[in-house]
Amino acid sequence: MPHVFLNGGAMRGGPLHHLLDGAPLVATTRTAARYRFYSVGDRCPALAPVAHGGTAVSGEVYDVPMDVLRDRLLPAEPPELELGVIELADGASAFAMLLRRPPTSYPTLTDITEFGSWTAYRSRKKEAA
Repeated sequence: MPHVFLNGGAMRGGPLHHLLDGAPLVATTRTAARYRFYSVGDRCPALAPVAHGGTAVSGEVYDVPMDVLRDRLLPAEPPELELGVIELADGASAFAMLLRRPPTSYPTLTDITEFGSWTAYRSRKKEAA
């Protein structure tokens, strides 16, 4: 089964976690420091690979059956994201949802790289409100 890195609503405790259909958690980890991290309209996070200026982003890796990925997870993703392969902090590869290119076509894109996690960004937004 493919390993899938999740860093948004499908993580434990998130509103989309049920879409994993019981897929087992493999690790709580970070990506390699090769990504910018964005909020897409405050609806979902998005990773974007970069050559310079990236950071490690926190998330969870799950062992997801291919039919669950195809039939449950991918159909729930917003059109701004696409399935790709990322590098994890330990050098392993995993599927993840990446910002669909070109990112300049999304006017509601906010760079949240400094937060390093969707949870930290959302918590900070709640504190500011």
